[in-house]
Amino acid sequence: MLSTGALRAHLLAARLAGPVATPRETSLRSYRLFAARDPRVLLGLAPDRAWGERDLLRLMADKCGVSDDPGHVSGPDVIDPERTLAALDAFAERLAGAAERRAPVLFGTGHPHRLLGFYADLADALSAAGCMVLTSAQGRCVDITTRFGVRTYNLDYVRGVALVREPGVRVPGSATGAHTHSPLPVRAVLEEAVKCRGVLPELVVGDHGWVCGAGQLGIEAIGLADTDDPALFVGEAEGQVSVVVPVDDGVRSDYYRPLTRYVLNRACLSR
Repeated sequence: MLSTGALRAHLLAARLAGPVATPRETSLRSYRLFAARDPRVLLGLAPDRAWGERDLLRLMADKCGVSDDPGHVSGPDVIDPERTLAALDAFAERLAGAAERRAPVLFGTGHPHRLLGFYADLADALSAAGCMVLTSAQGRCVDITTRFGVRTYNLDYVRGVALVREPGVRVPGSATGAHTHSPLPVRAVLEEAVKCRGVLPELVVGDHGWVCGAGQLGIEAIGLADTDDPALFVGEAEGQVSVVVPVDDGVRSDYYRPLTRYVLNRACLSR
């Protein structure tokens, strides 16, 4: 059993919380773009209300623990580990509920190089508890707008976790997927399930567009988000997203293992 104190220490030592690698400048730029309704940072969310930069700064201070001082414009951003721990508890509670109901669950990530293992271990645990881990639309092409123009990617699954790959890049079981913020992959998965009269997920677990895209469509969604991903926290504030865990989403993949252990223990899903 990983104690709360041990996990708090790990969060700080691994820079998953406390001063993180995300620059303050990057976070503030994301807030400006979100306030301007730039689709690159909306991640598939259609906010119910107008969010100005000051509103977003106050929200992110409340949800993550970043400084709410608009004059603080440089240096590393900060995540309060107490907020991370509280959100992990709520995250675990949602997983426990899904396991109890044996609900169908979809896992998806736009950070396969970093977060695939975290989600895959959760998918394994929920599958063992009797949940159907969905893998709809495998191999389907998805056209995603990038800074290099529109690129075509292929949907794939590794250990029950959806990701996208560039065409021709296919190493079985590998995490060599593409980094993406797009909500189009989750929309493609759900569209395929509806078209084939398949099973729709009752819970989506992931990050970026996987969470916002599912939440916007009325499906319960939970996930992880960094200080430069305001869309997930806005979604949580407005009720489209159930739980968002504030955490640096770009550290070494093995640094997330203690979070997995903690969540599974809290959800009573450890084996």
